[in-house]
Amino acid sequence: MADASSTPGRQALTKIDTAVPHSARIWNYWMGGKDNYEVDRVAGDQYREIAPNIEVMARASRAYLIRTVTHVAGECGIRQFLDIGTGLPTYDNTHQVAQRVAPEARIVYVDNDPLVLRHAQALLTSTPEGVTDYIDADLHDPDRILEAAARILDFEKPIALMLMGILGHIQDFEEAVSITRRLQDALPSGSYFVHYDSTDTDQALKKAQEGYDDTGAVPYVLRSYEQITRLYEGLEVIEPGIVSCPLWRPGPTETAIETTDVHGGVARKP
Repeated sequence: MADASSTPGRQALTKIDTAVPHSARIWNYWMGGKDNYEVDRVAGDQYREIAPNIEVMARASRAYLIRTVTHVAGECGIRQFLDIGTGLPTYDNTHQVAQRVAPEARIVYVDNDPLVLRHAQALLTSTPEGVTDYIDADLHDPDRILEAAARILDFEKPIALMLMGILGHIQDFEEAVSITRRLQDALPSGSYFVHYDSTDTDQALKKAQEGYDDTGAVPYVLRSYEQITRLYEGLEVIEPGIVSCPLWRPGPTETAIETTDVHGGVARKP
């Protein structure tokens, strides 16, 4: 398994900074997970005081991942997934959802966070028919990601590229577009782009994010809906389009739908 042995996991422990809050750990806290530190819980509580809807957003984003992966694996027949910006494992991670639909599915996770690396073994469970692997790499270096992923995924066959809540960490928007294009260009026809990011229309969310960015943590840029749509140029966006995540094909039991400032969509590469 590439870059995911227990030895690098132990080495990663020395690089974990517990003095500064970290977005993946705070997200884990909001999702009810236990892979976080006091500094993350304090930052998460402060964020929630200003933007009380943030936990709804976190859970809506996970529900969106479940629905989109289920659709892409089921209705679209995709059997390969490249999930960049994995974050910490919680419940219904990409490989679990995809392999419930298609046990033979191959999933590659990419992240460069030492705590995620520490938990790589938890991510590397797989059905006997499928493959789950982890690459320690940075989104700023898409060529390295593609080179490593090609050892596991067949780039002659369709792949689902997943960028879920990660592009806001690329501060310069044109760089975020360039990275996204480089990754999309490497995919064969019939592949899918699955994405969401937080948007900037809620003033409470903007204020909370500004306070979080001031803590010294890696900032996250809230972007406009128009900027989000640029990431899909040249692709065939499937219904219902690029929408608030709870509105993307909600299930029959999801009756009390509350929109959030997290927008995304699923698009096919022609």
